[in-house]
Amino acid sequence: MPSKLVDKQLLYNGKKIRLEIHHLEDDDGGRHVREVVVHPGAVCILPFLKDDSLVLIRNFRYPLHQYLLELPAGTLEKNEDPINCAGRELLEETGYLAGRLKAIGNFYTSPGILSEKMYAYAAYDLEQQTAALEEGEEIEVHPVPYGQAIGMIQSGEIHDGKTIAALMMYDRFFRQGSSGT
Repeated sequence: MPSKLVDKQLLYNGKKIRLEIHHLEDDDGGRHVREVVVHPGAVCILPFLKDDSLVLIRNFRYPLHQYLLELPAGTLEKNEDPINCAGRELLEETGYLAGRLKAIGNFYTSPGILSEKMYAYAAYDLEQQTAALEEGEEIEVHPVPYGQAIGMIQSGEIHDGKTIAALMMYDRFFRQGSSGT
């Protein structure tokens, strides 16, 4: 039986996350404390070019002080539908407008401490537009053949969890022929 919340402390309330301390009590009276990062959710996008290449991005991740190869992604705005967020983030980060988006699944990124739910979409019929990076973003578009992207997971060139999860979900459950459609 899950523990009952008896008290909650707000330690930080930021633009994208909220840090809370939850004081819990078991049925037998035992007490526990959980640190919880509350997140509004996010999307990641597998953008397919006409030649079956994927648009990855090379993204500087400040907490790691390094660049990672990733799928384009972003945080949901308040009351935003995930599919709308996927289209918006794809355009902002890569400059590509999707003609069609297909949901491929969702997952929790780190449920031991974080409430973030990630929604994954495949994007097709891409049209080149202009990217609109947020202030401080250091992103470079990096097209890669689909098979090479899968191989980059095995070789350790892709370390980003959402990218690994979304690519493997797509590869296992949605890949059909050469077009993926």
